[in-house]
Amino acid sequence: MKFEDTYFSQEHRYSLGVEAISRRNYASIPVSNGIVDYEEYYALTPQQYQIFLENPSAAIEFVEECRRHEHDELLLQKPGSNRGTPV
Repeated sequence: MKFEDTYFSQEHRYSLGVEAISRRNYASIPVSNGIVDYEEYYALTPQQYQIFLENPSAAIEFVEECRRHEHDELLLQKPGSNRGTPV
């Protein structure tokens, strides 16, 4: 998978983008497992992606829910046994 960010919020620590091969939209958050820092990517519908691009503050509630693992079914890559915690 090749993730291409189209928007990044340094203040709220999330990004939006498009996966280059599948063309799926995503929101991502940084996580760390103590050994490595990485990002978790959550699938977005085209409608969500457009709304979040036009109004970035609308994405904040969604990414906070992702940090609480409330949207794990939307993960584009399933985490391993040593899953990181949001940073």
